[in-house]
Amino acid sequence: MAASVRDNKDRSRFELDVGSDMAFANYRLTPSAVIITHTETPRALRGRGIGSELVRGALDLIRRDGRKVIAGCGFVVDYLDRHPEDSDLVA
Repeated sequence: MAASVRDNKDRSRFELDVGSDMAFANYRLTPSAVIITHTETPRALRGRGIGSELVRGALDLIRRDGRKVIAGCGFVVDYLDRHPEDSDLVA
């Protein structure tokens, strides 16, 4: 469906390209955790699972870096509630 999620460190956000559009999740770093502060999916892409794909990819990158996550936006809170398999990442 879409390309893989990447960490745009210069803009402090995870990005997912979908065609000519982009979904993204802004974050702030702490010494041991990543606080995801806002997620945004273009209106035309909503309802297709793009936001969940973005968060799943972001969590994979966070896990790979050995960090924890702090859900600072409602979408990420809801995602983590629906995916208890990722509870080990929650700070």
